[in-house]
Amino acid sequence: MIPSKNNEASNRREFIEKSIQLTAVVGIAGITLLSACKEKKDDGEEGQEVSPPEDLMQEHGLLNRILLIYDTCGIHLINKKTFPLETLSGSATIIRTFVEDYNEKQEENYLFPRFEKANQLTDLVKILRQQHQAGRSITDEIIHLSKSATRTDTESQKLIQLLPSFNNMYRPHEAREDTVLFPAFRKIVSRHEYDSLGEAFEKNEHRPFGEDGFEMMVNKVADIEKAPGIYELSKFTPVIA
Repeated sequence: MIPSKNNEASNRREFIEKSIQLTAVVGIAGITLLSACKEKKDDGEEGQEVSPPEDLMQEHGLLNRILLIYDTCGIHLINKKTFPLETLSGSATIIRTFVEDYNEKQEENYLFPRFEKANQLTDLVKILRQQHQAGRSITDEIIHLSKSATRTDTESQKLIQLLPSFNNMYRPHEAREDTVLFPAFRKIVSRHEYDSLGEAFEKNEHRPFGEDGFEMMVNKVADIEKAPGIYELSKFTPVIA
């Protein structure tokens, strides 16, 4: 049976319509793939911006390394062992410039007010604010006492009290932020606001510290860790008989 001209025209229209649909799908897929490729760095890793909580949590990791340095300095002071001046003074300076004047200011200026406005976790935010202030007071004293290479017994005893006081507050402080405050933050802001804050955090970090500010600080902490012999991670692996 010979197909009619009407059937041929109908089939042709159907073929063209399907071709257009397929082209559109392929085009969209291509755009999506191209966008994904643009988000890749030269080394093949994802090039997306770090989210605000992720950014703050990375900085908490740096803080944790300094808390370990403080632990070590405290033990040396108790045992009356000498250690390089930079071990304590350099660590306290990083706490002041990068943790208190930058990381905590990000939390105080961008996160805490939004929780207060949303009337969410306000009791926690109040305590976190108070602990920031307490930490800065302790840092003032540590910086003052760490300037001199020779300390009196009274000054050493003061440091022996200050270092664990700082650490005992900040370990639960940052743990509560990482496990309670930061996960809740995404729920109280819009997607657009969430993304724009990530960009603001990056700009605020680059302004005082440069494009590689975080990496620079990590390298500084690593150099400080080497003096008291706590840089090598393998040293903290327990020997199990």
